[in-house]
Amino acid sequence: MIGIAAGLLVLLNGRIAGISGIVGGLLQAPRDDRAWRAAFLVGLIGAPLLYAAFASLPAIRIDNGYPLLVVAGLLVGIGTRYAGGCTSGHGVCGISRLSMRSLFATLAFMAAGIATVYLLRRVSGG
Repeated sequence: MIGIAAGLLVLLNGRIAGISGIVGGLLQAPRDDRAWRAAFLVGLIGAPLLYAAFASLPAIRIDNGYPLLVVAGLLVGIGTRYAGGCTSGHGVCGISRLSMRSLFATLAFMAAGIATVYLLRRVSGG
């Protein structure tokens, strides 16, 4: 469904479905550009709520404390700024457009994630 939504957004609106760019541009975009961004975010938040109305959501399990989650979120945000986009923009949309920049950014995201999990689980014993 993510691929279909990303494809429809680029075909019908000419926009890339990168969440960081959509959210980041919501407050800075011209007035006529805000409606689709807001609608996209409403759908992004509303879809799980609609799903929960008909089926039970999976249990949320957090193995680490909130300070580590905050640090992780900040690192993801910093990485997003340095990479010029997020995993959805590069991984879903960029690679499908055969963008070499997006391919290398996605490879870097994946390598960093694999290394982080390895270090946290194997080296530190977590």
